[in-house]
Amino acid sequence: MERKNTRVIRVGNVLIGGNNPISVQSMTNTRTSDVVNTARQIKDLEEAGCDIIRSSVSSIEDAKAIPKIKEQINIPIIADIQYDYKLALEAIKYGIDGLRINPGNIGSLYKVKEVVNACKKNNLSIRIGVNSGSIKKEFLDKYDGVNADSMVYSALEQIRLLEELNFYDIKISLKASNVPLTIEAYKKMSEVCDYPLHLGVTEAGTPWRGTIKSSVGIGSLLAMGIGDTIRVSLTGDPVEEVKVGREILKSLGLLKDGLELISCPTCGRTNINLIKIAQEAEKILDGIEKPIKVAIMGCAVNGPGEAKEADIGIAGGNEEGLIFIKGEVVKKVKEEDLLQELLKEINKL
Repeated sequence: MERKNTRVIRVGNVLIGGNNPISVQSMTNTRTSDVVNTARQIKDLEEAGCDIIRSSVSSIEDAKAIPKIKEQINIPIIADIQYDYKLALEAIKYGIDGLRINPGNIGSLYKVKEVVNACKKNNLSIRIGVNSGSIKKEFLDKYDGVNADSMVYSALEQIRLLEELNFYDIKISLKASNVPLTIEAYKKMSEVCDYPLHLGVTEAGTPWRGTIKSSVGIGSLLAMGIGDTIRVSLTGDPVEEVKVGREILKSLGLLKDGLELISCPTCGRTNINLIKIAQEAEKILDGIEKPIKVAIMGCAVNGPGEAKEADIGIAGGNEEGLIFIKGEVVKKVKEEDLLQELLKEINKL
């Protein structure tokens, strides 16, 4: 699929926009001033494949923690600022890699200028974020409520504030908990500007429901060529956000890193405990970084034939199974030995 060519901005050592890889983001849920637990969580997120992390900066203690956190992590960190421009300045002073702040929410123009000048001096980018629940009343009145127009034009007002100060290192998010609205808003914004877009469905919900909503919303936009960086918002462990985000990219062929696992849904022909095997395979193979596709299939019909595009896989039989590589059977093993033998063959690849 062809991606829209957007401007390129930088967050630390990560480039966003243009032809650069689509990055996966998350947000810590610790108190940022708690350096030990915040750094530990970010390291867990790094291990899961997170490219950029965002943390709330709600106090001077949070800002002062930034350099101590950065000493222990390897990915860029963005400060999430609400209203207080002085905290934005403090976060910049203490070495933050980017800001998430809406200039219209921080008061007088001189305050916006101070933040913008500090960002220019330190080569920092700003993310402008408009959620469906935080649209200014004038746009709600003008465009008849919450819709793509009121979201987009609310964001454009924020952008113009920065552009009037000759600041263009901007990325934009337009999130709603309603998936069709999210898709429509991002599509409209993509048509009217070329700033990179940060995709997400806000307040998506628990890992089960939120994964579905995020996959539909983010996946639909990415399939249209829209989007430069993503965050899956789940009520749970942020590591799950990163895992889901990476799988969304993999499913669209936008991320080639790491192992991809496919499995059949089972049917009456299945004579092995495929559900258990697939679940155990997901755990055992998690973390393998080889860019290969592994298939866990219930029978010979759905084995080497239907999964011939897989690099390696299992096809179940009667309490035994076949291991195949590139569609060719290489060995037959007992059901209880399938995963260990599969792992051995994967390690040989």
